[in-house]
Amino acid sequence: MTSSSPPPGPDEPSAGPSGDQQASARDRDELAELRHRVRALESTGRSPGTRHHWFRSTGSVLLLLLASLLSLLAVVAVWANSIVRDTDRYVATVGPLASNPDVQKAITNRVTSAVLARVDVEGLVKELERAAARQGAPPKAAKLLGDLKGPITSGLTSLVSHTVERVVASSAFDTVWVTANRRAHNALDEALTGESDAVVSVENGQVTIDVGPIVAQVKDRLVSAGFKPAAGIPAVHTEFVVFASKDIGKIKWYLRVLEIVGSWLPLIAVLVGAAGVYLAVHRRRALIGAALGVFAAMLLLGITLSVLRSVYLDHLPAGASEAAAGAVYDALIKFLRAGVRVLGAVALVTAVGGFLVGPSRVAVLTRTGCRKAIGALRDASVSAGLPLGAVGRFVHRYKDWIGGVILVVAAIVLFTWNYPTVAVVVWTLVIVLIALAIREFLDSDTPDTPSAATPGA
Repeated sequence: MTSSSPPPGPDEPSAGPSGDQQASARDRDELAELRHRVRALESTGRSPGTRHHWFRSTGSVLLLLLASLLSLLAVVAVWANSIVRDTDRYVATVGPLASNPDVQKAITNRVTSAVLARVDVEGLVKELERAAARQGAPPKAAKLLGDLKGPITSGLTSLVSHTVERVVASSAFDTVWVTANRRAHNALDEALTGESDAVVSVENGQVTIDVGPIVAQVKDRLVSAGFKPAAGIPAVHTEFVVFASKDIGKIKWYLRVLEIVGSWLPLIAVLVGAAGVYLAVHRRRALIGAALGVFAAMLLLGITLSVLRSVYLDHLPAGASEAAAGAVYDALIKFLRAGVRVLGAVALVTAVGGFLVGPSRVAVLTRTGCRKAIGALRDASVSAGLPLGAVGRFVHRYKDWIGGVILVVAAIVLFTWNYPTVAVVVWTLVIVLIALAIREFLDSDTPDTPSAATPGA
């Protein structure tokens, strides 16, 4: 009789593959799956995920390049709108030129020529000859007086030029200069946009201001000094060229386009850059790339402004003062250069910030050192009896949100500040760093115990 083994009891495991056998089966399945994937990669050359990443990376790079270009155009558009549409801004731009030595010299020469052109030196010499003849002077003496035309002209030129210099160096000239430039602002508007209701016209591609009031003041001073013939000088409307270019038609068209989209360009540039960063596979690297792209665009614009200055001075009309024209050019683009520096500084700070939050050794050491220093200060303060309590727990719980709010507020301040400067950027950065340091100092989930203070995320 053949014996059979009893059936397994309720607590005994049933017969079947062992755990090792099941693990081997799983290994074989995984190995087969891996071989299948390798064959698929070898047949297609790249996986669908790789192709997807390639499309995302390419789109991100294109968007970031477009954002860099738009940032350049946005700076120019904001400057053009501020100079052309804001009279106070324009006056603040050209007002300091009243005390510029090159501009004063150019105006002195222009007014001196205008005054001398209306003084009849030859008539004065003939009047002296007749006066000498009436006094019974010998004929030789009268002839000598006739030969004094050259010395009289030279002396008169010196007298008028000295008088004009004193007028131009006086505070009254500042008032005349500002008033004249306020009146000429509409002419600049017409010159650069083609739209103006001003009675001042732009002729031959030139924007000019009337310095006739200076001539009137010079006339009064000459009469007061005893030069009676100056009383016969009529009202003179002489002009000083503020801006001149043969290509003003092209400039007008470009600035007109920028003026139309100028109010939206900064926002569009920010949105395009944000889309490029969001689309990127590695967003932190994309943020750094976007910041460096904007910085490169500002560097290019700064170099372009310097090159255009040389081109502008090389194409001045005949007789124009190159030194004065250079001073005027520098004044007109002063705030444009300031905008370039500001945006470049913001971009550079953003790039450095993006690097410092990364995984590189330098970034990690920097963050660790700051956290340890602030943590040691916090522990010492808590040991001295500083109660952090609920504040520390709140900061610990919402630390990331608090940091985001700090950065958003800083961005809003810079974006809404009228004509920010590099100093504004620097002080904003300092305040942000102080706020982040305070956040790190307050970060503690059990603040009453120094040893429990956490270094923060």
